[in-house]
Amino acid sequence: MVDIEALRTQPELTGENVLLTQLDETYFETGWEALREPESRRLTGTHTDFTEEQVRTWLAGRPGLADRADYAIVRKEDRVHVGDLALTDVDKDNRSGSFRIALNGPEFFGKGYGTEATKLLLAYAFDVVGLHRVSLEVFDYNPRAQRAYEKAGFVREGLQREALWWDGEWHDVITMAILKNDPRP
Repeated sequence: MVDIEALRTQPELTGENVLLTQLDETYFETGWEALREPESRRLTGTHTDFTEEQVRTWLAGRPGLADRADYAIVRKEDRVHVGDLALTDVDKDNRSGSFRIALNGPEFFGKGYGTEATKLLLAYAFDVVGLHRVSLEVFDYNPRAQRAYEKAGFVREGLQREALWWDGEWHDVITMAILKNDPRP
């Protein structure tokens, strides 16, 4: 049984180095900067140029949703917003959902924030919300993310050939998933 109330109320999740807290309009400034950061855009395949109003409206609409949970990733030591992640497309009948994560720039890459945040969100998805399966997509040119997902327990399931057009080249999209009973390192 999927606990929709757990999605609506979205508790804070605390790790050793990061805190996951409700993503909302208070994270506009750092989120807006990240949406304009070239490497973050490339790693997330973001083609759209959003307006400030679109971003503010989207952020204001995050709290209280019944089909997803959007979290800001905050570094515990100084409360710096290092990125965001989400459990999306929650299908209560099939007890499944999708996962996405984006760090706010290269200064946050390779420090373990994403891996720790991913593990926290998976524990929430499986142990609190009651999902059975969480899936994601990652681009072939992002092996660092693929390794981080594998460290969290995701398994490669498939390949969408030439599914992303970026900088004049086609790129494959790798699909990965983790099941509730899979090992979570």
